[in-house]
Amino acid sequence: MRRLPPLGALRAFEAAARHLSFTRAAAELCVTQAAISHQVRALEQWLGRELFVRRGHALALTHKGQAYLDELSLAFDRMAAATEQAREHREGPLRITALPSFASRWLLPRLPAFRQRHPEIEFRVASSARLWPGDDEFDLGIRSGLGRWPGLKSDLIAREYLSPVCHPRLAEGPPALSEPADLANVMLLHDEPRAAWRQWCELARVSLDLTQGVQFSDAALVLQAAADGAGVALGRLMLAADDLRAGKLVRLFDQVLPNDYSYWLVSSRTAAQRPDAQAFRAWLLEEARKSRLSPALAKR
Repeated sequence: MRRLPPLGALRAFEAAARHLSFTRAAAELCVTQAAISHQVRALEQWLGRELFVRRGHALALTHKGQAYLDELSLAFDRMAAATEQAREHREGPLRITALPSFASRWLLPRLPAFRQRHPEIEFRVASSARLWPGDDEFDLGIRSGLGRWPGLKSDLIAREYLSPVCHPRLAEGPPALSEPADLANVMLLHDEPRAAWRQWCELARVSLDLTQGVQFSDAALVLQAAADGAGVALGRLMLAADDLRAGKLVRLFDQVLPNDYSYWLVSSRTAAQRPDAQAFRAWLLEEARKSRLSPALAKR
């Protein structure tokens, strides 16, 4: 059972603390200034501590009052968003946003299979590297992260691993790329964050000049450059899986670096209840399981 003070007192305090004025809080909530003052006093008595420092007509928050305001503002924002979602009855296509690299390298080639399975579902896909805040712009988002987006539902699509990959001809040489130290003889292709190569070198116990090479802002671009023979990329194995199976890329060495970030399907809890969203989720997770490339596979 939650032990909470009256909601009216919380609303009065949050408005007064945000404005640092009982008068403006009263105007916002359409009550009298005396009512705001009474509610705030009642809340302070309930908590057993003062939330404001009163200097005549001026208000300032105590340290505890500021901390309380920060948490309450988040809670009220969440309640407002949940209320709008609960009131809303929206029909239309399922709106999906995906990271550009994930969309181009993994999702788009598989969408015809989803269309074949669910011809009755209309959907739209947009690619964006911007973190999806969970507003009404999209129903589902595919993002890379730790799986913690407050207020949103997250389903793990796949964990990510990194390992050097390149075109088969580049691997064969000359010079042949037989061991990690041989990477000193080729161009390195850098994805963001650039520190990943350093971490892989520590794992492989090899020292390379990581200042050389070409920097790319997108994981799909770095994999395409590797498939074109431009150099060796520290490839994200999930995104490289199709090219590895097709022989367009080869994985060079046994050392595989686990990525802290994984791929997640993110949605508001309201959007997650849509039948079309549930169908897409089931299909997506099934496809991820089928296409998952074991780090032990696809090594030449």
